[in-house]
Amino acid sequence: MKVLPQVDSPLLVRTDFSDETAWQALLAVVATASVTGARANTHIVDDAAYTDLTAAQVVEQAPAGPLGELLIVADKTAVTAPDMPLLVIYRPGTPDHEGLRVVAAQLGAVENALTGSVREWDEIADAADDEGVFRGF
Repeated sequence: MKVLPQVDSPLLVRTDFSDETAWQALLAVVATASVTGARANTHIVDDAAYTDLTAAQVVEQAPAGPLGELLIVADKTAVTAPDMPLLVIYRPGTPDHEGLRVVAAQLGAVENALTGSVREWDEIADAADDEGVFRGF
């Protein structure tokens, strides 16, 4: 298995390759600024070598240190569900690497808040709905 790249922005790792059209739609939403103007600053990893990786496997392949603290996984749920809920793993805040689902339209707000130290992980996680999905504050 390939090791994920060491880059200066959080990794958005595609693990589901079942629907190219849905993937492109997800990328378009992620690239669009939120209503607050937040735009996700991510490094897209679109490589079939990562097909069907679990969240734990993505974490294992991520760079150590600050560059690998925030990971975003575009898995089957993210690609097939209506709001495209990506799996966001913030390693300092999620020791078990469970992560939190974040709708694609809110990824910029979450990424900006965490990387800019504007909000704490617990505050974002507490704002998730009853289904465990963050849809905004």
